[in-house]
Amino acid sequence: MEHGGRVRWHNTRVRGKLLDFSANINPYPPEIPWTPDPATLKDYPDDQYETLKEVIGRRFRRDAAEIAVGNGSVELIRAFCSAVLGADDAACIKPPTFAEYEMAVRLAGARCTTEERGVAVRFLCNPNNPTGRLYTRPEVLQVLEENAKQGSYLFLDEAFIELADPRQSLAEISHENLFVLRSLTKSFAVPGIRFGYAFGTPELIEKIETVRLPWTVNAFAEAFAIEAFRHYERLEESRERIARERDWLSGRLRDLGLSYEPPSANYILLEVPTDAEVLVRRLLERGILVRDCRSFGLPRHIRVAVRTREENRQLIEALEACLS
Repeated sequence: MEHGGRVRWHNTRVRGKLLDFSANINPYPPEIPWTPDPATLKDYPDDQYETLKEVIGRRFRRDAAEIAVGNGSVELIRAFCSAVLGADDAACIKPPTFAEYEMAVRLAGARCTTEERGVAVRFLCNPNNPTGRLYTRPEVLQVLEENAKQGSYLFLDEAFIELADPRQSLAEISHENLFVLRSLTKSFAVPGIRFGYAFGTPELIEKIETVRLPWTVNAFAEAFAIEAFRHYERLEESRERIARERDWLSGRLRDLGLSYEPPSANYILLEVPTDAEVLVRRLLERGILVRDCRSFGLPRHIRVAVRTREENRQLIEALEACLS
């Protein structure tokens, strides 16, 4: 399955250092006063992650029994599907969106559909990846109400909402038909530690804990996450800086004659005047890695992350050269 962020793989195959615009990582992460302590590696982590869940719970006003943690958000997507879906079930997934939803549904033995009626789960990514569409809180609440009426779950992926507009989040809502997924590693720019977390009713979380592999959050990831949540409010500055840089980058892309979906987070979906594969290859030759969106069913689109001003200037220069 195609994902962004494969810069290490590409670095073994091309000369020079690559600028990775394929992974949507916070370019202005908060500084966290944390240093890995090797002494924590001599013991197994607490597989109940009680301290970690208590810290998360205080931040989001949720009980520890309503919180799941995992080795990245993908583990929690698959654990959720394994816990609630079976061979006779269907899940509503409306493309283009994150491909891991479909993979998890199929691994659980269920089928995928774009229909909203008669499904066990509806997946909603807010803001959506790759389009960047941000649903308002009232819009999402309306979707939740519709799902509740037919007794199905709303799987709400908020992996990027902390870098968009957290006021639209439903993370603090406890509802028997709602499961909210979050990712700490994107917002704090530490994808290497792999840490995702989620909220649901105690009954749903218990089902997920039953199927989740033990000890998947390692000691370093747990320690970093605890410290990050203690400095969670610092993400406000990240959002403000990303918004300014996103506006600047959007303007330069518009000057190049490129059209794009209205962005809301730290990435932009671009329609390009050639096959995405061709442009991706040309940019790679200039040291720029972008996300080829063919795997989203968008053969003439690329997705670019919002990075720092100097890095974004280099992206614009490379695009100008490749498109001329």
